Amino acid sequence: MPVAPVEEIQVRGQDDGTGAIVSFPYDASLVERFRARFPRARWHDDSRTWFVPGTTAERRVGLWLQHELSEPMAFADERGRDAFAFDPIESQYLEANDDLIVRTPYSRIVIEELRAIPWAAWDADERAWRVPYRSLEALRERWLAIEIAALRAEPGERKRRREELKRSPEFGAIKELATERRRKRLPLPSLALPPLGRPVVMTAMGIVLVTGSDGEIADLATIATYPVSGTIGDYVWVFWRSPTLGELVRTWPARRPPNEEEQARGWWLPTLDELRAARRKARSIERAAATRAARTV
Repeated sequence: MPVAPVEEIQVRGQDDGTGAIVSFPYDASLVERFRARFPRARWHDDSRTWFVPGTTAERRVGLWLQHELSEPMAFADERGRDAFAFDPIESQYLEANDDLIVRTPYSRIVIEELRAIPWAAWDADERAWRVPYRSLEALRERWLAIEIAALRAEPGERKRRREELKRSPEFGAIKELATERRRKRLPLPSLALPPLGRPVVMTAMGIVLVTGSDGEIADLATIATYPVSGTIGDYVWVFWRSPTLGELVRTWPARRPPNEEEQARGWWLPTLDELRAARRKARSIERAAATRAARTV
């Protein structure tokens, strides 16, 4: 029975957690079985992908594919295992076992890279990522970025960078910015303030939600430490907070990237790519909070 190549089949979660995006080369028999198993799946012609709704869709589709393609996957794993034996990836962060085990210090870059690898999964018991041999080539393509990020995340390397930063002339400005971030306020032009209650991109803070302002004028010396032009009249302090996942999901993206004027004033409406990155981060934060809460019960 012919099937689509395993290497070209991908399953990933939707940014807002409402479903899974599935893509595979056209195979009539596989498509028929897929539609029979997931009758609510919708085909998106523009992206050439399927959308399966449901918060557990990614797991359900993954399990179905593993069952449906068990023989091709086993063959692809065996081929990947042979390729690894012939040309292994030598690294302190990689262990060859039943799967390829990736264990690194915590790094957002490492997580993002591994999430982009088909079939890679986090093993909570082992506190490591498992990458099946069928995904060896995808892992090899991203390994340099993974290893560099892991090395930079080592405690000793982090400490060295902190010490270097303290000796740098920019340390004072960075410290001041960190202090203001803890205060959750930012100077913005009084004549071009962002809308309240809507997530916007702040040059210095990423996507935030402005909650208000007390009208206090920011002095020029302080404004100079922020990545804003400082030439658009008076600047006032505005207060902000991080938006929730729900607020990010309900936010419509801007139709175009920010222009020079919007960047100069210090804020703009987020693009789709910016929203997707913020949604992934917010979802991770909410999951971590839920996990911590469950452990305390």
